[in-house]
Amino acid sequence: MRKYINIVLGILLIALAFWLVKVMVLSNQRPEKEPVKIIKTVFIENVKNGTVPIMITANGNLVAKNRIEIFSEVQGVLLPSSKEFRPGNSYRKGEVILKLNSEEHYANLQAQKSNLYNSITSIMPDIRLDYPEEYDKWEQYLTDFTFDKPTPKLPEINSEKEKFFISGRNIYTTFYNVKNMEVRLTKYTIRAPYDGILIEALVNPGSLIRSGQKLGEFISPKVYEMEVAVNAKYMDLLQTGSEVEVASRDTQQTWKGAIARVNGSVDLASQTVKAYIQVEGKDLKEGIYLEAHLMAKAEKDAYEMPRQLLVNNESIYVFKDSIIDLVRINPVFFTDKTVVIKGLEDGTPVLSRPVPGAYPGMKVSVYGSNPRQ
Repeated sequence: MRKYINIVLGILLIALAFWLVKVMVLSNQRPEKEPVKIIKTVFIENVKNGTVPIMITANGNLVAKNRIEIFSEVQGVLLPSSKEFRPGNSYRKGEVILKLNSEEHYANLQAQKSNLYNSITSIMPDIRLDYPEEYDKWEQYLTDFTFDKPTPKLPEINSEKEKFFISGRNIYTTFYNVKNMEVRLTKYTIRAPYDGILIEALVNPGSLIRSGQKLGEFISPKVYEMEVAVNAKYMDLLQTGSEVEVASRDTQQTWKGAIARVNGSVDLASQTVKAYIQVEGKDLKEGIYLEAHLMAKAEKDAYEMPRQLLVNNESIYVFKDSIIDLVRINPVFFTDKTVVIKGLEDGTPVLSRPVPGAYPGMKVSVYGSNPRQ
């Protein structure tokens, strides 16, 4: 009897345990709530097409437009001058930069001029007899002949007989030898071709200068040129005479320049074309590294927007009827941060900021409206 009572009690305890577990499970269950759908808020702006200037950024160093390397065409000892031949010295146009000793050449010139004078003097009696009507002009020539001044031009020849007579006496040969030596004498003195400054000096007074030897470099500090390399695909955008803004990253100064010329060939290695920008202004020095902003042309009926809004470089998101859609556009020019596009109508609402996880058909709300719909 006791055995049956224990069995019944065990069954009752098991049933009670199952009941308690069921009650506890049911008490822990919470009523399911309907999920709330979060609608992202977007920022939009309306497209306003217009004329967008195409700007190309390039870098380069300034080089003086007027620049000469000074070489000696004659041989001689460099003489001291009133202004020392040193880098940094400035010279006015026509001022002597350096002078070589020309005493030997000058003496030879005077000897050659003496030969010319003597040759003409020796034919004067023959001219008086054979060409009396030409005598006065040759006499006047000898009167005007001065050894310390450039040799005057020979009198005009009025007949073939006179020409043959003068040529037969070797007058022409002697005269042009003199003129050649006079021209060579000027090469012993080097003068400034324009107002400028000496940037390199390779010789000192007392040095023996040889023909063909480089002596230094001379530039004009007024006008500079900047050579920049532009991608070949923008070559057709470069226009001679276009205004260019040139800036220094170090000093934040800016200057106005213009495209002076554009090279007609493309560099095979870099696929770039060289453009030359002429610029002048205060505080410019040769060798300064500058950044140029070239306004290549103006693109009409275009719109500029942040480059980060592009999708695969060919589409952008537009807002329409509470959703966003992907629309294909025509990008015509890229910069580091922006893109110039065409193909959108005026007033088209486009996203002005990126939306993480965006996809076509995504439901959104515009900033300033109710984000939950």
